[in-house]
Amino acid sequence: MSVRQSLLAILDQGPCYGYQLRAEFDRRTGSTWPLNVGQIYNTLERLERDGLVRKGDVDDQGHVYYSITDAGRDEVRDWLDSPVPQQAGTRDELPIKLALAATLPGVDVAAVMRRQRETSLEALEGLRATRPPSANGGEDLAAALVADALIFRAEAEVRWIDHVASQLLAGAPHTRELALSAQTPRRGRPPRAAHAA
Repeated sequence: MSVRQSLLAILDQGPCYGYQLRAEFDRRTGSTWPLNVGQIYNTLERLERDGLVRKGDVDDQGHVYYSITDAGRDEVRDWLDSPVPQQAGTRDELPIKLALAATLPGVDVAAVMRRQRETSLEALEGLRATRPPSANGGEDLAAALVADALIFRAEAEVRWIDHVASQLLAGAPHTRELALSAQTPRRGRPPRAAHAA
């Protein structure tokens, strides 16, 4: 998620100060991605350094207002016009954990997956129960859009766990377990696996 472009998009609506940006970000995203004020001010400093925002007036309470520049508006337009690419690989702990568990000797993979499925279903039910209505204007719509994305991801996670369970539990455990490799690793990055065409 790009905090940088998100803040720029909000500033494109008019000058704001740091706490105001945080409140606007929360209001427009259903408060699902908490930003701390230090992160916002660090981002504003970088945006100013890059010529995308400029410091403006200071009000009676000491709030420093930032406004977007033409270059900042161009970046917002480019960001909104560009699709979000899918990331290659994963840093998601769940697939990594299950891949390791499936290849380690002595691990009850069925139990690991059963516990994970129960937890994932509980999280899904919690998301469904707290989904805000989307019919009451912009803030509710924004919160509902983000909540729906979280619900769909949680549903996909449960389906993926079921898929993995059907694959892993169909074979004998000894066919998937990996012993430590006797090959001495080379320094540097591992070579990319060649895919058969």
